[in-house]
Amino acid sequence: MRIGELAARAGTTTRTLRYYESRGLLPARRTGNGYRTYDESDLTLLRQIRTLQDFGFDLEETRPFVECLRAGHPEGDSCPASLAVYRRKLDELDALIGQLQGVRAEVGAQLARAEAARDELAADALVPGGPEPLCELGGREL
Repeated sequence: MRIGELAARAGTTTRTLRYYESRGLLPARRTGNGYRTYDESDLTLLRQIRTLQDFGFDLEETRPFVECLRAGHPEGDSCPASLAVYRRKLDELDALIGQLQGVRAEVGAQLARAEAARDELAADALVPGGPEPLCELGGREL
């Protein structure tokens, strides 16, 4: 198949395919008249790349999976190098999850402090001479 058909079947653009070719991820086979030509195995490579990118892998991290497929393995993640990339990605994700949990705890603590301060202001408003509560938009509560 030619580049336009492969791009359509893979759900991408011809520009992306040329970029993958320049990065060595997609083979550059040419016909006698110079047209790029592809087969079903190239579509499999592209699907592998797209799936991994959907999972958050950068393009270079897809290389071991592509090389595994090119080596004749039925799945791109059946080679040791691919498994190593999975392990690194899981470690990276675990670190990000830890950071997000820390941020969540800080935001939760800030919310608790803000609610306590709001409640204290509301209680002071009930005391004669205390401040009048204001609504979120800066007007007085009714």
